Amino acid sequence: MGLRDDVLRLLDPQRILRDPRADGEGVVVCVLDSGIEEAVLRARHPSMKPVQGAVFLADRPTPLPYEGKQSTPHGTTVADILLTIAPKVQLVSADVFGPSGTCEVETVLRALAWAVDVRKCKVVNLSLGVAEQKLQTLPKRQQFLRAIEDAYFKDVLVFAAAHNDHPITRSYPAHFAPPLISVDKSLFEDPLRFAYALRGQIEFQAHGRGYLGPFAQEPATSWATPHLAAIAARILSLQPDLKPFEMKTLLYWLSR
Repeated sequence: MGLRDDVLRLLDPQRILRDPRADGEGVVVCVLDSGIEEAVLRARHPSMKPVQGAVFLADRPTPLPYEGKQSTPHGTTVADILLTIAPKVQLVSADVFGPSGTCEVETVLRALAWAVDVRKCKVVNLSLGVAEQKLQTLPKRQQFLRAIEDAYFKDVLVFAAAHNDHPITRSYPAHFAPPLISVDKSLFEDPLRFAYALRGQIEFQAHGRGYLGPFAQEPATSWATPHLAAIAARILSLQPDLKPFEMKTLLYWLSR
């Protein structure tokens, strides 16, 4: 048996991901999305930790306090996936939509900086995308990329959803890989299964269905991304000091 076979035997996905200690304990995960309806989540996950968070508005430099509410159901579906796969994570809600129902690039950047520098999140789930046409100006695109790179160099794992029409339409920040982990959708019998399937700049595929909400059963990258983010949180329960490049390498090997 060669060295590569020895490594693969040690990195057995069943051995690692089925470890009872791999439950997300000690891992802070930011849901940078449309808010979380905490009461709905608690009905499904009674032992969940209280959600922390803030609401970010385009016309306010400082966020509003989070009051346990969602702006739209999207973020709650994402949070439910995270808790289903990694039930002991600490969720942090960064609502970038608010009452307007839309968000701007600058709002996402402020929320990302808050998640990284203020809340000290280890994992950031971005099940949203900024269309390429919104980043036509080079300074704005560079600012977005610098924010992702800043998270990377602070050992924060950023998971970003590919556009659902990929590769026809480019969507950011998923196309900023490799500083982040980009995720496309697929369907797996086991939600802990995932695959490395490089297509353009999108690297991984994860289970693309959710468990809660009006659109959860419609396959989408929005639901695939928290599946892989939650799998990473499970791994971090066992090895909390993994750096982003180490996690990406480990996910690559575990997907084989």
